[in-house]
Amino acid sequence: MKNIAFIINPISGTQNKRKLPKMIKETLDHSQWLENIVFTERAGHAEELARQFMRMGFDAVVAVGGDGTVNEVARGLRDSNTAMGIIPMGSGNGFARHLNIPVRAHRAIEMLNRSEPIKVDYGLANGKLFVSTCGTGFDALIADQFAGSTRRGFMTYLQNIFKDVLRYRPESYHLHGKGIDITHKAFLMTFANASQWGYEAYIAPKASLQDGLMDICVMSSSALLGAPELALRLFTRSIDNSLFMDTLRAREVWVERETASAFHIDGDPVEMPKDIHVQIIPDGLTVLVEKRF
Repeated sequence: MKNIAFIINPISGTQNKRKLPKMIKETLDHSQWLENIVFTERAGHAEELARQFMRMGFDAVVAVGGDGTVNEVARGLRDSNTAMGIIPMGSGNGFARHLNIPVRAHRAIEMLNRSEPIKVDYGLANGKLFVSTCGTGFDALIADQFAGSTRRGFMTYLQNIFKDVLRYRPESYHLHGKGIDITHKAFLMTFANASQWGYEAYIAPKASLQDGLMDICVMSSSALLGAPELALRLFTRSIDNSLFMDTLRAREVWVERETASAFHIDGDPVEMPKDIHVQIIPDGLTVLVEKRF
């Protein structure tokens, strides 16, 4: 019998979480798992709870919420052997989608009954952990706008994009690291550990969680000229083939910005100085995925 904790964020996404404890109890295989179910009460609480369960020797801790909740739980479990499971109930659910975890809660719980732990990488941006992506530019601006919205969901993202895209002014960035020394005026710059932002929008289609590298996706300052093509390629896993996108790979880079402008970590806006150090920590996180027979 293995101990598993479920950390439920009651305010993530748009779905009601009241019936989740009953669904977990009815769906979980109790010949394998002994569950403990808790709800978060404030920002940062999921990280505290995850670290507590890890120190208690739990075999797995499940993040029930969106990418922000996943990020918090990952911060509490990183560099340990306690596995992180995910029941994706947020807006984009990018990390869960990359791992092929079902976005329907019942199916995600069922998957835990036939799951296995694997080691994956995580990233750090000036010491702040990210599991999927972090970045600066237009996507960071939209993350900041979305965080301030009273509504969630894909339509809110689209509304913020249409509201700001024509008045956004690209900035210049100097990117340097081993074998990299470029200055680019970019619409956005995404550092991708996983392949997508969420909603099946693949900003880094070839990104791997197990190669010890990040995909650095630099979208041209003239991206608006190719907006229809870029939108199509974003959802057909081919944006890296666009003339408006350059993709580099590295384990560690430094980026110098013109200003301390918007920056996001796994879709959540954070304050960052002008200069940012981004790196990948190989095999630093254990996650539960569908067992490969």
